[in-house]
Amino acid sequence: MKKKDFLTLYGLGKEDFDGILDRAERLKSLHRNGISYRPLAGRTLGMIFDKPSTRTRLSFEVGMFQLGGIALFLSRRDIQLGRGETVGDTAKVMSRYLDVVMIRTFAQELVEEFARNATIPIINGLTDLLHPCQIASDIFTIREHFGSYEGIKIAYIGDGNNVANSWLNAAAMLPFYLSLACPEGYDPDRAILDRAQRESHGRVELHRSPLDAVRGARVIYTDVWASMGQESEREERAKVFQSYQVNEKLVQSAAEDAVVMHCLPAHRGEEITDDVLDGRRSVVMEQAENRLHVQKAILEMLLEGETSE
Repeated sequence: MKKKDFLTLYGLGKEDFDGILDRAERLKSLHRNGISYRPLAGRTLGMIFDKPSTRTRLSFEVGMFQLGGIALFLSRRDIQLGRGETVGDTAKVMSRYLDVVMIRTFAQELVEEFARNATIPIINGLTDLLHPCQIASDIFTIREHFGSYEGIKIAYIGDGNNVANSWLNAAAMLPFYLSLACPEGYDPDRAILDRAQRESHGRVELHRSPLDAVRGARVIYTDVWASMGQESEREERAKVFQSYQVNEKLVQSAAEDAVVMHCLPAHRGEEITDDVLDGRRSVVMEQAENRLHVQKAILEMLLEGETSE
């Protein structure tokens, strides 16, 4: 049986993606009803962190525990990868000890090289290029709130970063509309954008004006203007992005039932105002909680057939 990885949303397919959401819905219901479900008893998740994290670490570590397994936190300085051992050798050795590995790092190429050399499932917890786990849980939140993600218009406002790239990968395979507003020079990855516009058959648009992007949108989504590793650019980016703030005026230009989303952490008063982040339209905390349930669904899906159910 060929091993499964979760490195990107692109190529996953609608049926498999909906299967993850269905699993997450079931797992969330079990959790909310206090029903113990431990299909991964005896299984071990290794978590490699090159970048700090709150939600990614908590969701995977707590999720693995709730499913009956254990999770090991491994920073680069804790393992030989930080002292010159090759990615390939590290992946092969970890495959002898662990059942699944989640990696949160800088280069997408590192995750892909790790996956090529590993004989166990590999999960992309975040790279500079992509953040597939985040968008999977965001779409789950949208489906949970509206009953479906199909036909929904989502407006992404801000930097064309890893979150924007993963929204584009999702839009290439799923029937929703994606309208991005990014300043010139801060667009998403060109190859990912071109592919999404081509394969979505007109459901993906790129604007310079946030007002143009949010018209008719039922979801308004934003992220920080300066991501990890871009701290030295923060002052310059604040000037470039000042008209891209998600505030009450912008929200009023969207659909009447629009909700506001943010993947967190937020720089309050920059990309989003307090009154919007904490307001009645915000589903940000539900969105954060759902990382737990969707991550559990991904773990269960990857280890299916190898579990002790």
